[in-house]
Amino acid sequence: MSPVGLRFLAHAENGRVCALSKTVKSAVFIERDGILNRARVVGKRPVSPLTLDEFHVNIEVAPLLNELKAAGLMLIVTTNQPGLSRGYQSRRELDRMHDLLRTTFALDDILVCPHDEMDECGCRRPKAGLLVEAAYKWHLSLSRSFVVSDKWQDAEAARMAGCNSVLLKSPWLGTGHHDYVLPDLASVADKILRLRAVESVLAA
Repeated sequence: MSPVGLRFLAHAENGRVCALSKTVKSAVFIERDGILNRARVVGKRPVSPLTLDEFHVNIEVAPLLNELKAAGLMLIVTTNQPGLSRGYQSRRELDRMHDLLRTTFALDDILVCPHDEMDECGCRRPKAGLLVEAAYKWHLSLSRSFVVSDKWQDAEAARMAGCNSVLLKSPWLGTGHHDYVLPDLASVADKILRLRAVESVLAA
């Protein structure tokens, strides 16, 4: 994480990130694997694809993301890719996969944590560093932003950052705090739009 991001993260109260400046934008933070692309399952655990040939994009998500974008929400992808630091993930292949995501979906940003668990970095989820970096970079209100995922790590990062977790039901959600758990991505998008509409009325 950059020094700026670390300074931003240092300002926290009761485990929830506090904004350092007035923020006006909201975002949907989207876990990559399992939401935008199909993750492989090995030994009952989801595994990230390592090559473009293994990378299968969920095209049907595009119209849902377009609806979120039309509602004024930024779309920011977050992903843990420890294979970069462990040496079995090619940066070139990762960039090719992310170029495909950018041409398929109306994304504003893609944020990657390249670290291994042993690095104990602040950006590896379930820590909230990637969300904090995005908030500083894009002037976001984290309390008015949403995290979409099918994994407990993102739900915990959302809790730490003060975002709303709107989760796709899966075997990997764990038993921690979840704000909303829904059966499919269409329901996830609809829930975010409803919450966004209520927020807009209250702010008026």
